[in-house]
Amino acid sequence: MEHEEDSGGNDSTPAAITALVEREMRAWDPELLAREAREATDRLGVPLPERWYARTLEDFRAALCAPEPVTVNFSGGITQACWTVTRANGPYRVIYLPSAGYFALCVDSAFGPLDIGVHGDAIGCFASV
Repeated sequence: MEHEEDSGGNDSTPAAITALVEREMRAWDPELLAREAREATDRLGVPLPERWYARTLEDFRAALCAPEPVTVNFSGGITQACWTVTRANGPYRVIYLPSAGYFALCVDSAFGPLDIGVHGDAIGCFASV
């Protein structure tokens, strides 16, 4: 399952996926995220502290694994070739969906990983658990 490029034009080699995750981690700024959360408090309620964002990044780094091919189950009986990018966090793991060019949170099931509709950046998917 060594993809060069999927039908959506996304480079889905393990090296490209790793580079995508590394860019995201470099851009994850706990201080900035906490400040933005404080500024949005009137709309969102109580903001998360900076240490939460820092710890999330630490936990994400600890859960990372080299991208591994995996078949993911989607609603409607659809399956797609994806890449696991984190080890399990309880029953959850983050995968890269090359056909869409984004990450997703999956739950382990008797039939393999199941997409649960949480999509976007890798750290955001991981943090939603």
